[in-house]
Amino acid sequence: MQIALINRQRRIRLDMRRLTQLAEISLAECVRNSGDARYALAKFPLVEVAVVSDAVIARVHRQFMNMPGATDVITFDHGEIVVSADTAKRCAAEHGHGMIEELALYIIHGLLHLNGYDDIEPRDRVKMHRVQDRIWRRILAAADFSQKNLPCKTRRKAV
Repeated sequence: MQIALINRQRRIRLDMRRLTQLAEISLAECVRNSGDARYALAKFPLVEVAVVSDAVIARVHRQFMNMPGATDVITFDHGEIVVSADTAKRCAAEHGHGMIEELALYIIHGLLHLNGYDDIEPRDRVKMHRVQDRIWRRILAAADFSQKNLPCKTRRKAV
């Protein structure tokens, strides 16, 4: 199983090598954490992650979820995750950590959705965010990133 990242935005400069490193570590961690005991993430030979602008993710949000505005991450059941670089930049600044760290959080969130986690109901959201934050801290430590602040808690939706 592999994860492939593509930067579809050009306004914000990204260290894609570092983000890919975090995404690969995240995939290995998330595949072991199933929300529904089916371990569905393992069935995907490839998970694709597109890094886009707020304008693009807002269009995707409207088209596929019938919801207005930008969001941080959208997960599609066929193994595609779309994350917003603009949102990550804002949230990272608010919480005092790097944008790459924030994007890694969004990727973890998407991977957990693909592995059976849901965040519609409050109880499920708390459970998912607990697992997500634990994995986030673990992968940052494994990649020698700063862990000084908690991640941004913006809306997260799955399709």
